[in-house]
Amino acid sequence: MNLATRLLLAFLACGFTARPAEADLLLAINKGDNTVAIIDAATLRVLGTAPVGPDPHEVVVSSDGKLAYITNYNAGNGFQNTISVVDLVARKALPPIDLGALGRPHGVTVAGGKVFFTAEGAKVVGRFDPATQKVDWVIGTGQDRTHMVIVSNDEKQIFTTNVASASVSILEQFTVARRGGPPPGTPPPGAAARGPLGRGPGGAPFPTTDWRVTVVPVGAGAEGFDLSPNGRELWVANAQAGSISVIDVATKQVVETLKVAFRSANRLKFTPDGKLALVSDLGGTDVIVMDVTTRKEVKRIDVGGGAAGIQMSPDGARAFAAVGSRNAVVVIDLRTLQASGQIASGPGPDGLAWAVGN
Repeated sequence: MNLATRLLLAFLACGFTARPAEADLLLAINKGDNTVAIIDAATLRVLGTAPVGPDPHEVVVSSDGKLAYITNYNAGNGFQNTISVVDLVARKALPPIDLGALGRPHGVTVAGGKVFFTAEGAKVVGRFDPATQKVDWVIGTGQDRTHMVIVSNDEKQIFTTNVASASVSILEQFTVARRGGPPPGTPPPGAAARGPLGRGPGGAPFPTTDWRVTVVPVGAGAEGFDLSPNGRELWVANAQAGSISVIDVATKQVVETLKVAFRSANRLKFTPDGKLALVSDLGGTDVIVMDVTTRKEVKRIDVGGGAAGIQMSPDGARAFAAVGSRNAVVVIDLRTLQASGQIASGPGPDGLAWAVGN
């Protein structure tokens, strides 16, 4: 037996799982042991876990697929307010992000290379810049339990659900034409190509940007929600009201309220083609499938109870539902709308995310 063969056998004996360098990953937050499970999305095998902070809830992946960001909700237990960072290539925890006074971080997403998050304890949406390692922007919603967050593709609209206020906040960026004449002693227009520092030609102030916040009332317990792939509608699952509010993004109004028989809706996600919306019922046993065009329920998929996080595969072939009572992630075939398997991800899985090409 040559040396190469002996090394290969030793590697296999250690229990490591080989995988292609560019394989996609599915991530699952395990609230029971404060870890994130790193799963090969093709083989559905758990490659390993990495430690995260206390009471993790949601997870998102950087655009290059190399880092995972996990909000540590803490639930008011006196822990430091943090977002955990995990290196998905090395599969190890990195130093966490300290959010200071921004308590109970929950929702998290990535846009424009930055990490957007909600902080329920501060009633805000914040933004972390990995390049500067700083929170570089914060805006208040004035609503109670600002929970989940979505950022539009152009980064000019931000949406949040506010659970205790039964509302959705729509934040829109707009340009402000700053008023006021040039300061005393400024040369007349045309005398210089640029005015004084911070002002344009002729000394007029440069325009700036601001944010307008619109509050849209929805149903009690507004929590899981999603923006349709075409960006036109926002569907909001109202956990306590037993309904889904359909918001027209252009008019910022609820255009329809769909009555749905669930006990406690937790998450709502559109399929990549926008034809279906899946709703997890944390208080029941099903993932509920809604037809987006007809606004009707088309199927209930029994996943064994207590479904929470939902993640779609980018190709639209599969959905994944975290089921805490089973300590597993259930795989759903979106062609047949049936459960096709499960992954033993760890104790109490909740938030899910997808990493492309690691």
